[in-house]
Amino acid sequence: MTRLDTAPEDTIVHDHDHGACVSGALARAEACCDVRGVRLTPLRRRVLGALADSHVPLGAYELVDRLGASGEKPPPMSVYRALDFLVAEGLAHRIESRNAYLACGREHGSEDVIVFLICERCGRAAEVASHAVGRDLAWATRAAGFTPRTPVIEIAGTCARCQSGAADEAAELTGAG
Repeated sequence: MTRLDTAPEDTIVHDHDHGACVSGALARAEACCDVRGVRLTPLRRRVLGALADSHVPLGAYELVDRLGASGEKPPPMSVYRALDFLVAEGLAHRIESRNAYLACGREHGSEDVIVFLICERCGRAAEVASHAVGRDLAWATRAAGFTPRTPVIEIAGTCARCQSGAADEAAELTGAG
């Protein structure tokens, strides 16, 4: 079994400072955009901020609603364009199985495979990197003469907190808790 190279901040976290997630994502985005000579427009900034504030993948229309609740409601097409920019610049990821988006928490190497752990109970997603899986997939794709465009793996399951909650609920129902 391959060990996923994770740090404590890579786990699915329920209770933490979302403000730090937002400020970190925005600071990283500003730095990346400065280096690449592209603009982080006000709408792109708002979309990334909303994504970083939620560890649940969000669809474009959910983003329109969230952004509308805290200011002017942007047109859906503008949100889609902002999302396309954020994904292209490596600042957000598209979760294909959910047709939703998540802020990117790190830089990725060319052979890194991005692994998303998606909790089927609470909906949260964690991004982890696995250099071993990336190396093996890079070898397999080269051997097949295939050039991957988006090396992403999505794994659905149950996060530790939800597993713990289910165990607590079961104990209460059986009278063991």
